[in-house]
Parts: sequence; C-alpha cells; structure tokens
Amino acid sequence: MSNPYLIYSTPDGEIREEPRLQALAFGDRPLKPADLIPLPDGVTLSMMPDRLAVGLKRNGERQVIGKTRGWAMAALLPIGFTRTLLPAYEKVPDTEPLPFFGYSAIAGMHGRLYVAALKTDNPHKWHPRAFNKHTLEQLVREKQATYSANRIVQQHAHCALDYACPTASNLFFGRWEMAIAVSPGCNSRCIGCISKQEEDNLISPQDRLTFIPSVEEIVEVAIPHLEQAEEAIVSFGQGCEGEPLLQWRRIELAIRAMRARTDKGVININTNGSNPRWVQRLYDAGLDTIRVSTISGHPETYTAYYRPIGYSFEDVKESLRRAGDAGVHSSINLLSFPGLVDREREVESLLSLIKETGLKLIQLRNLNIDPEVFLPRMPDLDSMGKALGIPAMLEILRREAPEVEIGNFTRPVKRQLVGSSTEA
Repeated sequence: MSNPYLIYSTPDGEIREEPRLQALAFGDRPLKPADLIPLPDGVTLSMMPDRLAVGLKRNGERQVIGKTRGWAMAALLPIGFTRTLLPAYEKVPDTEPLPFFGYSAIAGMHGRLYVAALKTDNPHKWHPRAFNKHTLEQLVREKQATYSANRIVQQHAHCALDYACPTASNLFFGRWEMAIAVSPGCNSRCIGCISKQEEDNLISPQDRLTFIPSVEEIVEVAIPHLEQAEEAIVSFGQGCEGEPLLQWRRIELAIRAMRARTDKGVININTNGSNPRWVQRLYDAGLDTIRVSTISGHPETYTAYYRPIGYSFEDVKESLRRAGDAGVHSSINLLSFPGLVDREREVESLLSLIKETGLKLIQLRNLNIDPEVFLPRMPDLDSMGKALGIPAMLEILRREAPEVEIGNFTRPVKRQLVGSSTEA
C-alpha cells in the first residue's frame, strides 16, 4: 500500500495535494496508512495560517512548501472522535499563536482525505445535523419569550446561536444534556482556558459568564428539563464559565429544590473537583454524576497545566474518592494531547488514579491549543518516558482497567442506591 501523501491549502483556501511528498505528523513523524481513518461526517478542515506545509521526499529528505504556494492543513474533529496525531508544519517566524482548536493530522490516499483519529463514542447526539439552525432560532425565541427575566436562558441563547454549543442548544430543544452556567470566577488558570486568558497574545474563543444566577433562575429552567426531556441531564459547569464549585452553596440549594419537586432525570456537575468538602455537600444534596477535568493522573503534569489557586491534585483525587463512597457516578474529562497523555509515566499515573478513586468513565477530550504554546509550559517530556501512542494507551487502559468505560460523553446514569444503578 502506498504511503499517505501531503495535503495543503493555498493562501486563498483551495485544498491541494502533493502526491510526491509523504505526509508527516508533528515532530516530522511519517504518516502510515494504519494511522488514518477516512474523514468522519461532521469534520471541519482548517488552514493553519503562517504554518508552512511540510512533507517527506522519497529519498527521506524533508521538504517545505513555500508560503506563496500554501499553508499546512489540519482537521477539526467532531465530538466522538479522538485525535491520535497532530499535524506537521514549519512556523513562520514572529507569528501569532494558533486559535484554540484541536488540530489533527490529515493526509491523502487514493484521491480521498484521511485523518489521524479514532472513533471513541457514538456522536449522533452531538453531530451538527442534530442542531438545525432554523429550528434552534425559533426555539430560542419561544424560550426567551416564556422566560424573559431568566438570565440563564439569555446566556445560553448566546452560546447556542453564536458558538453552536450543543449543551446550551439542548436547553432550547428540550432533550439530553442541558447546560446551566453559574460561576464567573475560577480557581484554576488553565493554559488552554477557552473563556478567559491572562496572556495578551492568547485570545479566548468564548465570552465568560458575567453574572451569578439565582437559585430560582436555576430551578426554573431545570425542572421542566428534568421532568420532560429525553435522557434528561441538567449539567453545571460549562465552557462559558469558570469553576462551578465556587458557587457550591447556590448549586446545593438548587439541587435540593429540584429533588424536592422531581426525582426524574440526572443532575451532573463538570468541575475541577478542587474542594472535597464542597463536593460532598452536593453529593449529600442529590447530585447523580460528576465529571472532573484533568490532563493527567500525575500531580506535576496536572499542576503545570491547571496552575491551581488554593488547592492541589490530592484534593481532586479526594473528591473522586468521595464520589464512590456516595454512590455518585464519577468520570474524568481527560484532556488529550498526543505525545503527552500517552507517555509511559502518564499512563501509569492514570491507572493509579483509576484504582485509587474507583472511576467509572474516562471521557476523552481533544485539547484545543497551539502545540508551541502548550509544550513549553509542560514538564520535560523525556522525563515521562516513551510516547506509546494514543491507540496503545487506550488498549492498555482497556486491558488493565476493564471496569472503566472509555468514551466522550456524560451518561444519563442515576446515582447508585443500595447497590444498584439505573439509567434515567
């Protein structure tokens, strides 16, 4: 089978192929057919501005495509697919960082486009065709008219229409996982934060929440969803906010008010898990599921990325341990960056985290960031051992921790009571 060949973009955005050059991944790793799958439905192709396309000649010499001809290209994967390799490129000196997207290596074979990725979940609930824009606009208008004073509805109308956020959109479609943002503040300073950046040359792609909703506003939109939506999940902790645990008391009161009126649906929080005592209050109030964000099971890597304020990785682990004790379905949102999360030390640390906390689910999430912004801020990769590759990492996790599900999405699972668990 012939090697995958280079795909690049002209400055005008026209896609071109160069069959004489073998496609490369980040670090000038030659791409092989086994690395690739056909472009999935819902993928977006992206030009990488000021990044020159590079390929490999038959004699093994690296060749750069000049900027008058074109730029490197990448694929932005739909949710449900996990990136395995980043695209290769040569950066033009003194250029701005790349926008916050999850760039995946692409290549051509037999006249078709391929991407370095794996399908890791069923993406039908998150596919763009599930969110018809015309229908969404009409539903937003109706909901805004019904809840004209509810600021959560106004916030998520913005997120749904301007950012195409699926969980915000589900508030209006009345189905599946629905967003409730509650916290403008945060106690992490994540390098790849998508709603607030401290560095002038890094531009967040979303606006952060600017208010704290009342308990009444939360309950007003949550109750109809819990009672009527298909596979209903009400989910605190969204991309347009900081850390929801900073509003733990408000969330606790809201959960108690919800559960006083209905036992239907699932109540979830997406959080950094930074305060076990606050998390425990939510467990006691009736939280069903928790998803804790991490990039690693190792404290050094975690701290380098999250730059926590007033908490440590041990607090994060304790929050997950308590979830198991409370019968709360626990998962982690594992920020996936090929060449880091698949290092030997990182895989071993992840397995230790699973065993220590009794995790039920690993949700893989492609980290949206410029590699040259990210890597200099991380610990030395060589100190983490060999990069095994994302497919090998997943194979090890499935073999060593078969009780843990691997996917991309929160499950509609009620909290476990008296040794049993059921789906909503």
